[in-house]
Amino acid sequence: MVPEWQEVYMDYEYLKALLKEIQRFKQRNRHPATAGTTPGLKRKLTLYRLFSGLTQKINSPRSPSSQQDIENQAILVNSVTRDGSNSYETMFLRMGDEGGEYEVVYFKRLDDEFNKVLKFYKSKVEEVVKEAEMLNKQMDALIAFRIKVEKPQGWFDRSAELTHLAAGVAASTAALSISTPSSARTNRRVPMDIIEEDGPSSHAQSEESTGYKDVKEARATIQTVQEQKPKLKNVRVTRLAPLEILSHVKMNNTLETPCSTIKGFLSVPTQTQLDFSRENLRKVKEQLKRAFVEFYMKLRLLKSYSFMNMMAFSKIMKKYDKITSRSASKSYLKMVDSSYLGSSDEVTKLMERVEVTFIKHFANSNRRKGMNTLRPKAKIERHRVTFSLGVLFGFVILHMVMYAANIYFWRRYRVNYSFIFGFKQGTELGYREVLLLSFGFAVLALASVLANLDMEMDQKTKDYKALTELVPLGLVVLVVVILICPINIIYRSSRFFFLICVFHCICAPLYKVTLPDFFLADQLTSQVQAIRSLEFYICYYGWGDYKLRENSCKTSDVYNTFYFIIAGIPYWSRLLQCLRRLQEEKDIMQGINGLKYFSTIIAVSTRTAYTLNKGFGWRMIAGIASVIAAIFGTYWDLVMDWGLLQRKSKNRWLRDKLLIPHKTVYFGAMALNVLLRFAWLQTVFNFNFNFLHRQTMIALVAVLEIIRRGIWNFFRLENEHLNNVGKFRAFKSVPLPFNYDEDEEKDE
Repeated sequence: MVPEWQEVYMDYEYLKALLKEIQRFKQRNRHPATAGTTPGLKRKLTLYRLFSGLTQKINSPRSPSSQQDIENQAILVNSVTRDGSNSYETMFLRMGDEGGEYEVVYFKRLDDEFNKVLKFYKSKVEEVVKEAEMLNKQMDALIAFRIKVEKPQGWFDRSAELTHLAAGVAASTAALSISTPSSARTNRRVPMDIIEEDGPSSHAQSEESTGYKDVKEARATIQTVQEQKPKLKNVRVTRLAPLEILSHVKMNNTLETPCSTIKGFLSVPTQTQLDFSRENLRKVKEQLKRAFVEFYMKLRLLKSYSFMNMMAFSKIMKKYDKITSRSASKSYLKMVDSSYLGSSDEVTKLMERVEVTFIKHFANSNRRKGMNTLRPKAKIERHRVTFSLGVLFGFVILHMVMYAANIYFWRRYRVNYSFIFGFKQGTELGYREVLLLSFGFAVLALASVLANLDMEMDQKTKDYKALTELVPLGLVVLVVVILICPINIIYRSSRFFFLICVFHCICAPLYKVTLPDFFLADQLTSQVQAIRSLEFYICYYGWGDYKLRENSCKTSDVYNTFYFIIAGIPYWSRLLQCLRRLQEEKDIMQGINGLKYFSTIIAVSTRTAYTLNKGFGWRMIAGIASVIAAIFGTYWDLVMDWGLLQRKSKNRWLRDKLLIPHKTVYFGAMALNVLLRFAWLQTVFNFNFNFLHRQTMIALVAVLEIIRRGIWNFFRLENEHLNNVGKFRAFKSVPLPFNYDEDEEKDE
């Protein structure tokens, strides 16, 4: 089932509930005479019927449209036209004696469900047919572009020779037409019984007298054509794409770079003229390849949608026959099979054509390679990963564990997170893989801590061994090396996807903002303390403090300056992303969201200033800024990101659609989000806990923020998924490489 289309599938559970009501009604109103009848009695009565014989003729099937069959039908399904569209209505020919009104309600809802499915399926088929026409034009342009770049050997000479051949054939045809007597031409066309017997007419005589004058010229033309035949003997006539297409085509600059963003901001005209190079040909092929893969996935989902609904209607009608002891399924399912849903083969034909085209043009005629690309295998969950977790259990890296928990619950409640994030099918990580990575890093961190504690000091120089002090730095370097390793190990596609998103966050607003980009930037806002720890690593190891195990970083003005800057980098990245979306989408809400992050930057900066400088003035400013930012952020979390606190919703103070059946979970999450949002105020108001060091308290608050972010992740993606469901968004839009002139005119 396509999660984003769940609203337009046949509501099997509701129809099943209606059938149960019919069944309960029949059981309540069963006659006393038959109340005690056992289920097998009806079958036993057949033992006393007249024997039909062994020689009964069975090779003369009854016509389904016979009068007796029509009279035995319980229902009749008619096609009606309403509002310019065809729909189906069921009419009872024989109403049941008991529960007839319940059956009317059942068939009314069944018709509504079928018409809903049929309407949606028709609309989606029309969409893919239009997209197929667009891909046809793109393929014509690609083939012409390929001819222009690769210049196949003998192609231009061949085209000239084909032109001469066509002219020669036309001349020989004309010569033969002239040299053939008109009577012979007439005999080929006119039957013998209508030829006039009075002799040839004057017009025929003139043709015969003038026809032989051109025989010599005709023979000379034929001889010329015959002389050209050896030259064209080895020429293979192939229908090639006309190069005139390229004169009506421009390149779409779909690859966005910081330079292209700056040029667009400065209104610098982009280069749209065709550059016939092999590099551009490779880029065009890659773009069209992605477009064909996405288009084929649409066709597969449409075919699956049709099949599942057909099966659902068949199953529910068989249940109806079983409960009511009537044979209505035959008539209804016959209508379903003959309808557009059951009889249309556009999707199947398109799938076959896409397969042939993709294998030929994008897989070098290798069917296995092409089909593996079009139909990537679903990822199989393997329990050997779970076995490895047992050895590493107990070592937790919090944020990755929270993300693993998010994946588990997203899958449980059918949130299509892989589509929302844009993961390549078959490469997305499951919660087991994320837990394995997190626990593996936790083991390495624990081992480095134990190695660092095993330190020895030189009694003469009072220096510690550099090796033990370099272990934590070695761990960081190891993690970075694994992250950027180009070898296909340790989930390379996921690592590169993560690095691309990080790069987009750093370069904001020079790249178009997508959901993975701002989602990752939100995660980084909850990792301010971890980013500050990296700053400490640079200071501690860069200035040589590790040799003496001393910390002189906090006394440095340079370190304290970067302490301010680094704390605001994630929030600045989100602010710039909001401004980019405000400029592109013209949505004022993105501007308000940017103000939220700007208020958070002020709060973080004032808290940092208070931490470094102390003083009552800094404390008041930091407290006011933190309260404003916390209120602003909490409201945005609950109302905008989660879509909750809707007063007029059918779920009071929540939203109309909920994936979790227990409403208390949402209210508990809202209360916990508010509590953890205001936990940062402790760093300003300095609530005293004698049993905790100040740095320990800061670390504990940072842990609570990561937990809050993990809870936020689930409900944020749940709301995004429900928005996709409401708009039936189940596919990604893939940019196409070519743009035709007529397409530009339509846009204008």
